[in-house]
Amino acid sequence: MEETTTIIPIASGKGGVGKTLLAANLCIALARLGHSTVAVDLDLGGSNLYTCLGVPNQYPGVGDYLNRKGGDLRDFLVPTSIENLRFLPGEGRTPFLANIGHEDRQDLARGIRSLKARYVVLDLGAGTGFSTLNFFGIAPRGLLVTTFETPAIMNLVMFLRNFMFRVVSGVAQRDAEALAVVQRAFSRSIRDQNLTVEQLVGQVEAVRPALAGLIRRTCSRYRPRIVFNMGDHPDELEVRWKISAILLQGLSLKADFFGHVFHDDAVRRSARNREVLITRYPSSPASLSIQAIARRIVDLWDHPDPGSVFDLCAATRAECSRWMQPPAAVRRAAG
Repeated sequence: MEETTTIIPIASGKGGVGKTLLAANLCIALARLGHSTVAVDLDLGGSNLYTCLGVPNQYPGVGDYLNRKGGDLRDFLVPTSIENLRFLPGEGRTPFLANIGHEDRQDLARGIRSLKARYVVLDLGAGTGFSTLNFFGIAPRGLLVTTFETPAIMNLVMFLRNFMFRVVSGVAQRDAEALAVVQRAFSRSIRDQNLTVEQLVGQVEAVRPALAGLIRRTCSRYRPRIVFNMGDHPDELEVRWKISAILLQGLSLKADFFGHVFHDDAVRRSARNREVLITRYPSSPASLSIQAIARRIVDLWDHPDPGSVFDLCAATRAECSRWMQPPAAVRRAAG
């Protein structure tokens, strides 16, 4: 029986939140669970996934594939020292790949879909460039990494706002009048009230009702998963309620809260010494958190997880109790 491939794009609203380190170690954790995994470096213009995987930067990859204008992306897969894990390098030394055009993005997306593995994990660039938004939409469920800092959470929401508007405009471009409505909406002044996705679709519905229905169905396919990184305590997860409300009200978007990674000095040490975190420090808080996310992916990725807004905090408190004694208030809340 042929193995089903699940593509997992990993993005972040801003840099510095630990996206690449999480992506690399998540790939290793999935491979160690016995699943064939491909780690793809799609942080075009800033590829460095190899540093977190312990792979030398000496192999051709995405940049060479695009420059060659033909061939098979699978030919660029590199074996690693981890059983079940292969690696597709990024741009290597090819300049300006952060600005690839529509045809190259389409070509690369087709190549990614051709990769054969149980899990294909895409480490995307930070921020909201068109390439990142397009590759995040290559699958209905992508993973977003944020810290608990206010700028990171704001950028998380902004990433999803830009992504959903990108989805809307992608469908609207099938009709010139609908596209003109969307483009006028995007040119609103900063003084205007924030436009919600439903308001935008409503404007399209006024001129093209059938197309508006297609836009709603397309938007409903997407259900991102959020991972909080560098956490200090489970109490910080209370912010998930606010994020959930903002996404639902402003973007008509439901998200699952998929994991929490504790702040851990082992992360800094492994990065400084060019070591693989989950291999060098397998029992560290961050490594254990990432392994828990990997198990959650295996068990739940292909299904909506509406209870995640409740479950994540309970799971994190249980995990927290392994290495720290929570305050009395948290002990009472945990029962």
